[in-house]
Amino acid sequence: MMQKANAFWDLEKNDSALFYFNKTQLLCVPKADYADDYVGALNSMVEIFQQYGNYSEAETTLIKAFPYLEKTTNVKYAVNAYTFMAYNYLYMYDYEKALYYHRKALKKAISTFRKARILSEIAFAYMHQEKYQEAIDLLEPISRYRIEDKITPSNTNIQRAAILYNLGLCYLRLGGHKEASFKCFNESLELTLTLNDDYELIGNYYAFYLYYTKYNNPELRKINAEKAYYYSKKAKSATNEINMLAHLLEADNAGNSKKHWKVYSKKIDSLLISRKKAKNQFADIIYTSKKDKEENLELKNQKAENELELQRQKNRSFISYIVISISTFALFFIAYYITHKGRKEKNDAVFESEIRISNKLHNELTTDIYDTLVFAKNHKLENLENKEKFLYNLTNIYSKTRNISRENSAIIINEDYEKVLKEMISGYTTSNLNIIINGLNSLSWSKIDRVKKITVFRVVQEIFDQAKIISNASLASITFKKNERTIVITYADNCTQIQDDINLNKRFATIENRLKPVRGTFNVALNPNQGFKVFVKLPI
Repeated sequence: MMQKANAFWDLEKNDSALFYFNKTQLLCVPKADYADDYVGALNSMVEIFQQYGNYSEAETTLIKAFPYLEKTTNVKYAVNAYTFMAYNYLYMYDYEKALYYHRKALKKAISTFRKARILSEIAFAYMHQEKYQEAIDLLEPISRYRIEDKITPSNTNIQRAAILYNLGLCYLRLGGHKEASFKCFNESLELTLTLNDDYELIGNYYAFYLYYTKYNNPELRKINAEKAYYYSKKAKSATNEINMLAHLLEADNAGNSKKHWKVYSKKIDSLLISRKKAKNQFADIIYTSKKDKEENLELKNQKAENELELQRQKNRSFISYIVISISTFALFFIAYYITHKGRKEKNDAVFESEIRISNKLHNELTTDIYDTLVFAKNHKLENLENKEKFLYNLTNIYSKTRNISRENSAIIINEDYEKVLKEMISGYTTSNLNIIINGLNSLSWSKIDRVKKITVFRVVQEIFDQAKIISNASLASITFKKNERTIVITYADNCTQIQDDINLNKRFATIENRLKPVRGTFNVALNPNQGFKVFVKLPI
């Protein structure tokens, strides 16, 4: 199937090629076992879509390939996929995303030739952003050498010509490099003439058209516009033919411009119609392939269901006896298991709580107590300054002990719950951190059951405990909302840097464990540019 697709593609029969590429990717099931053919077919489909300006379908197709890039046997599949996605965003004028995917391709590339090509494509994206100096900084080093493609030697001159072409354009756009830009354009043209490639010559003569436009040579400007238009017709490139004809309209005299305009208008209409037909034709090909596959799967499923039904009838009686026996045994076992498990979980919870409190006391107070004792031993407490510092250290130890006690004490869940929750949150306010509480009184806490109120209290407490460790924020906010039958809690702060390299999911595992019994969900993100954020949802 893949061979047929490539054969049609070589003959430039893109509709047939697309049909067989699509057939190939649909047959690659399970895709993990045929990752090369699957990703290769999708990449080829994308290239066809892009030729006809169908960038939306190209993006949708490429996204299907990404989960299987790591399963391919050759990095070229991943490099091509990322490069095609970069092209797609470039054509849609989203240059930052184009740069993002070019850089992903660069990380995957192995050969010097391929890396140089990707650097040239990154420079091309910079050119679209008018960052000509950044593009020059990338192109100049790779233009100094003739970098060979050892796999396909014929690509060597093609790539070098493209690099010199782009470098010449950058010099031209930046200004002040008249001789350098002409030298690049001329060398690029000389290389292209050896390739016998009419399509590549379009760009070369267009470059000279731009050069003579900038340096005000109307006669040579017109000659190069005519050559660019001639080779676009010879290469049968409808899009380039229209673009070059537009430039010829500007470069030629008024009498000829009228004649060119009539041709230009007709070609614009013809191109739009052909692209629309191609888009509809490609859509039909994909739809038909999917429909055929679905019908075949439906027949297979129906046959399998009939066979299963016969087997079920044979086994039904036997299974009934087994189910009755197992059910009786299971009832006795479950009753014993639940009783034993409840007792064990209660003991484990007490033990874990004691260990956690012990560790917290050790981690937070050992050093402070030791330092305070050493201070008292080595300094005369009769001295007023030493006495005040000693008292301050004792007060700090007392404060930490009180906080640990408060964190592990029983939670009040009566009508004072809202007040107690607010006091707990406010207790995290310091001279360096202000906390804003929103929407706390918008919930009817008295109507929420005790287990969920305890869960909310402990979850919020854990959020602030962990935020205190990893965040250097000066402002934090916590918002409570009721969304239909759901409580939504959002924490956000303005931290500007990560205090230590941590695994957020592991650090917040306690919150996740607390939410599981009440079917709550939890998400956490730490972005150095946007702050630290936590999202919690639990049903009422």
